[in-house]
Amino acid sequence: MFQIDMAEVPVKEAIDLVMEESEENAQYLRYLLDGVLTNMADIDAEIKKYLRGWQLERIANVDRAILRLAFYEIMFEADTPDKVVMNEAIEIAKLFSDDASYRYINGVLASFLQSRETQKA
Repeated sequence: MFQIDMAEVPVKEAIDLVMEESEENAQYLRYLLDGVLTNMADIDAEIKKYLRGWQLERIANVDRAILRLAFYEIMFEADTPDKVVMNEAIEIAKLFSDDASYRYINGVLASFLQSRETQKA
């Protein structure tokens, strides 16, 4: 997501770059990327509701990619529990971003999940 967003790298090329030293199958990665890209307008619209004083375009590219993936999984993938998605997003942010970013991502996702719970009730 980062490469596609930042440098407008084609999906296949971005996957090849990420997977070049891996023996893993890229099928699931491709599935997630296709899902995010297909639903990007809906995902971005939903993310914007929870940014609290920030604009999506002003968020660091890594953080934006993490949020897009997490929101996609929560919004469109019922198989993975929401809390697992949230924890994975936070762990990815800890690896690839800074302390402020993972806390911010945690806050955005927590607000989103709380809103979803309130709507279900």
